[in-house]
Amino acid sequence: MIALTSTNFNLPHQKTVYHGKVRDVYYLDNDILAMVATDRISAFDVVLPKGIPYKGQILNTIAAKFLDYTADIVPNWKLQTPDPMVTIGVRCEGYPVEMIVRGYLCGSAWRAYKAGAREMCGVKLPEGMKENQEFAEPIVTPTTKAEIGEHDADISREEIIARGLVPAEEYDKIEKYALQLFKRGQEIARRHGLILVDTKYEFGKHNGDIMLMDEVHTPDSSRYFYLDTYKELFDKGLPQRQLSKEFVREWLMENGFQGKAGQQVPAMTDEIVEGISDRYIELYEQITGERFVKSDKAITEAELSSRIENNILKGLKDLGK
Repeated sequence: MIALTSTNFNLPHQKTVYHGKVRDVYYLDNDILAMVATDRISAFDVVLPKGIPYKGQILNTIAAKFLDYTADIVPNWKLQTPDPMVTIGVRCEGYPVEMIVRGYLCGSAWRAYKAGAREMCGVKLPEGMKENQEFAEPIVTPTTKAEIGEHDADISREEIIARGLVPAEEYDKIEKYALQLFKRGQEIARRHGLILVDTKYEFGKHNGDIMLMDEVHTPDSSRYFYLDTYKELFDKGLPQRQLSKEFVREWLMENGFQGKAGQQVPAMTDEIVEGISDRYIELYEQITGERFVKSDKAITEAELSSRIENNILKGLKDLGK
């Protein structure tokens, strides 16, 4: 199985390229960008030494589907997906905050609650809640968008507005959009036997219009529980069966790695890599309710890169770019 871990295209009208932790973004003239979802994988803010076959295809395809499923709620950046690993869209000026929507008390929110916090990002939380308990209504807990090497930080609506990060009227719009998107995501998840627990959304502006950016409802940006076992496990106080990238972090922690100085990433054998790839395929099939179709089987990384570049060029031509 081949994984795409780097790209180095020279596209028509290319201005700059940004190589992120897992995605390569090619910025072109006229506010157009081509985003390549590579097979790189990161955890604890570290890019792991081996790529995961089909991961890029899986995340890009899930995001593209959910951008289409939610386009009636808020406009989004997507124009076309010319390749399973690529989305071409418009460049937005992103807001410096991410909108985290939580339907359940878990993860970092539970850890803070357990330590005594009864307010998150300006949202008051009731006494007596348990881990993985559903909130009466989903809550929005924004974070700042950290610079490379730094961590996102919780922030309240009031602080966002006071610091001039987002104008009040626009903040209220993106908060409303985030809750509507989350509701739609929960409805789709339930049809596939899942619970959308929490997720993040990024918004920006293009030509003065607010748009949804980035990926939507993927296992890298969202947490899912299995619906059929949720109540029984919650009533017994047991951990929930999850669909998210958490299993990668758990494997790393079990092998003594949490991204801290001096720690070594454990050896990623072919068996480990294939196992992670299989889990991502399982995530895809559960979240979409569709069978995963591998885009190419016997192919070299150079051939995979060439296919992607050719499909981007064709996509740009079809768009008249």
